[in-house]
Amino acid sequence: MNRPSNRLYHVPLSPFCRKVRLTLAEKKIEAELVEERYWDPSPDFLRRNPAGKVPILKMGTRTMSESQAICEYLEEIAPQVPLMPKDPDGRYEVRRLCAWFDDKFHHEVTSKLLYERVNKKVTGQGYPDSKNVKLGSTRIKYHLDYMAWLLDQRRWLAGDAMTLADFTAAAHLSCLDYISDVDWNRHAVLKDWYAKIKSRPSFRPLLADQISGFPPAPHYADLDF
Repeated sequence: MNRPSNRLYHVPLSPFCRKVRLTLAEKKIEAELVEERYWDPSPDFLRRNPAGKVPILKMGTRTMSESQAICEYLEEIAPQVPLMPKDPDGRYEVRRLCAWFDDKFHHEVTSKLLYERVNKKVTGQGYPDSKNVKLGSTRIKYHLDYMAWLLDQRRWLAGDAMTLADFTAAAHLSCLDYISDVDWNRHAVLKDWYAKIKSRPSFRPLLADQISGFPPAPHYADLDF
């Protein structure tokens, strides 16, 4: 069996890596997954990305980093499964929401819940900071409310078509759902949106992820959650 010529260096519960995995899968671009211990970087890892971050996508002789840049590159080389609108206004809105989740949501929620509950133990950095966990649990409500507000006006987060904005948001929420930190009963429209994305073939590998020492929430892989 021939291995894919593409290789994605990743961490399973990284929203940025999951965003790239979803984009690759939607565009039917095969890539071998290689887990990377970014917290204990090897010289090879730092040569691939001096920033010491994942994801890193190697395609042929090209080595790429930064999830948004990777996803937009994939959009340009494989436009037949569009994840960006054609019009400038639509592309702006997708990019705005990608930045919202990768920056604001990540800072206020993902880093406060996932990183405290899981990453600290995995990387040997100690125990969760209860203040950060409490803050993340409070702030996620605001973000879920904002997403529900958007979905009350649109079929998908950025408009009438599914885009990279939806995958970016789902990448973050799926990591938090793994540790049961998302209240899906807060908004029916949000739960319906996630159920549609969760049932896509591109999402199945994410639902099969298993982190040693951290079993997923019972409903995590259930499409009828």
